[in-house]
Amino acid sequence: MNSLDWAVLIGYFGVMVAIGVWSHKRVDNVSDFFTAGGKMPWWLSGISHHMSGYSAVMFTGYAGIAYTYGVTSFVTWSFPIALGIAVGSKLFAPRINRLRSRLHVASPLEYLKNRYDLKTQQALAWSGMLLKIVDVGAKWAAIATLLSVFTGVSLNQGILITGTITAVYCTIGGLWADALTELGQFVIQLLAGVAMFIAVIMKLNDKGIGFLDAWDRPELQGHGEPLVGPYGTVFLLAFLFIKLFEYNGGMLNQAQRYMATATPREAERSARLSAVLWLVWPVVLFFPMWMSPLLVESQKTDGSDSYGLMTEQLLPHGLLGLVIVGFFSHTMAMCSSDANAIAAVFTRDVAPVLSKQARAWGERSGLIAARVTTVVFLGLSMAVATQVNSPTFKDIITVVIKWVAGLMGPIAIPMMLGLLRPFRRSGPTAALTSWSMGLLAFWLVNYPISWQIEGGVPLQYQVSIPLAVSLILYIAIGFIKPEDTPERLAVVERINTDDDGTAAAAVPAPAEPMEDTVRVKE
Repeated sequence: MNSLDWAVLIGYFGVMVAIGVWSHKRVDNVSDFFTAGGKMPWWLSGISHHMSGYSAVMFTGYAGIAYTYGVTSFVTWSFPIALGIAVGSKLFAPRINRLRSRLHVASPLEYLKNRYDLKTQQALAWSGMLLKIVDVGAKWAAIATLLSVFTGVSLNQGILITGTITAVYCTIGGLWADALTELGQFVIQLLAGVAMFIAVIMKLNDKGIGFLDAWDRPELQGHGEPLVGPYGTVFLLAFLFIKLFEYNGGMLNQAQRYMATATPREAERSARLSAVLWLVWPVVLFFPMWMSPLLVESQKTDGSDSYGLMTEQLLPHGLLGLVIVGFFSHTMAMCSSDANAIAAVFTRDVAPVLSKQARAWGERSGLIAARVTTVVFLGLSMAVATQVNSPTFKDIITVVIKWVAGLMGPIAIPMMLGLLRPFRRSGPTAALTSWSMGLLAFWLVNYPISWQIEGGVPLQYQVSIPLAVSLILYIAIGFIKPEDTPERLAVVERINTDDDGTAAAAVPAPAEPMEDTVRVKE
């Protein structure tokens, strides 16, 4: 990097902070901070939903998969996400929007107290928060890894720089700041991605390699196969289910985008836009990664530095800075949205249970608590990031694929399936049993059982078995021991019926019991 690249990077950071300051004027209460007051346009929500699913892991961990295996990086990652969101646009997006507009909640998990019970809500809230700390920690480590390639700063310094900048704008501006910065980040990503795509095409032409002829080169032998290595059919099917839950609200931050739109119909349109972007745009981003074995030789065994090396070699200064800004934009988009979601879960779901004072928070005190929680979450995730390459967490892609994908199902299934009428008989027993047994299955498959098998349990089973255990138990126990009380049925009906045309109410303070807002529709 030279002075021009640094100017681009510093300018980007300055714009992010400025957006946060501007967004601060639009945040007057907890509803504005967590759900944009239900006033976000569907197209902005869709772009924000799309961008909040990226991070620099794509340019490290998934770049390594593309370098080693080829197009399976798209087939087993972007495609399942696109398909999952497309299905969820009808199945989940309108219902999640009604959590805000009909049940008047600000956290995606807030409705679980009435849908199941307080124990279930707390179990999912605490486990979701802990998983998110690890997940976001991996994202910080990924962007710091890239920063070290380009600038030479240490891993910890990179984590501190990116985390601090993100904390400033997302803490003061809330979900509005997240969405508006993600819109800017989408534009930056578009410019940077196209620049890198063109640069790779030109370099291949200089080497006498055509656009389609490249796949016949020895370096890319087998790279055109959709399912290779550990990423086989079982892995793909598992990821289809995992991404269906994860990117429609299971990881909480995407659920907020649906809640932020004015109506269920707009939430559906938002999801469709995000699905189209996930199907089309990653192909442009992945193509340079698929071609990377022809242009660079990775210095790491997992190929995670291949994209960074290629970027340094192919792009002139200025454009190099723009691509580096693109790396930052991905990670900061996801991490800021995660921080906002976890702050919502803690201040709305956890704090009122732990403290009488929290139950009496007004608009001002609740907003202060939300901002403090955001900072604390970012600090904890940054601390975890310093340990990502330790023996406990191993490398970045292991954290993202094995831990996050493997633990997603047990946490998300009670939350997501609890929205749907066909699962109305599944109550607290089904939810807690599926959650706890899914977590136990994850531990058994990944550790004690894996230690006893030569070569370990294949990755596809590490991520699929916990999901399968949770799903089967949730459905089976719902039939064996139905717990569909009138109060729980009332919650399900309000989520599944169309709005009556009245304006969405503001989010109440935690002191107001949510039970008062739930009535059987006459």
